[in-house]
Order: sequence, then C-alpha cells, then structure tokens
Amino acid sequence: MMQRNNITVRSAEIPDIPHIAGLERECFSAPWSENAIQETMERENAVFLVAEYGGEICGYAGSYYAANEGYITNVAVSGKMRRRGIGRALVCALMEKARKMAFSFLTLEVRVGNTAAIALYESLGFENLGRRPRFYSNPTEDAYIMTWNIT
Repeated sequence: MMQRNNITVRSAEIPDIPHIAGLERECFSAPWSENAIQETMERENAVFLVAEYGGEICGYAGSYYAANEGYITNVAVSGKMRRRGIGRALVCALMEKARKMAFSFLTLEVRVGNTAAIALYESLGFENLGRRPRFYSNPTEDAYIMTWNIT
C-alpha cells in the first residue's frame, strides 16, 4: 500500500470489482464487464490497483506482465476526482512494481486525443514509440504506443 496526498493506492480485491466496473463504464466507451475484470484480476501475471480518496475508490489501474515486460491495460479516474494526482499515483505504483520485478520496460496504448494522459505519461518518462492506426472504437481513433524503459 502506498499513500500520498490523501490518496491511498492498494492492491485491488474481489469486493472492489463493482467499483472498478463502474469506473470502466464512466471512463471508457467499450468498458470491461465485471466478469472480464475478475477473470483478468485472478491471473497470476496480473497487477490491479485501486486508488482511494477519503475512503472511496476513485481510480484503478490494471496491468499484466509476460517474462520481464509489463503492459498497462487500463488507467481510470472518476471524472469528479481528476487533476488531483490520482492517475499519477496509480501509474507511479505500477512503475515501482515494475522496477521491483526487474522488468525491462512498461508499455501502454493511449488515445492520440487524450492530451492529459499523454502529458502525464511523458512527465513520468514514457516515450512515444509509435502509433497503432484505428486501435480504439467508439469513436475510432489511433493510439500512441508509450513505453518507459527501466534502466
């Protein structure tokens, strides 16, 4: 568990799934179902974190790893709680786990139009290494491939 600026980041647990699914519906045009979230969380190579502010879940991040490579699948923060460092706290916690697990890199895709997320990732040392055409739907949009090389 990590705490900073009244934000607590901890490992997600099964009872958190309805809250995570709610964030999925609020933040994404193609949200994961509760079943998909649970199936993914239960994988041995998955890392799911939730962020709490004032005792309420207001964000989450999901990732998985293969060999010594980390892949961030989702980062979501409730609209009313944005611009408070919650996304940064979640991504920093994933970065710390990646460092401790001796990963070579941590990577993710982000909508090219999500300038706030892109700025956050760049401020944390992620680099734009390419573009995936039409990666997202509803609306259709390209994704940048952003990677943090762990040295």
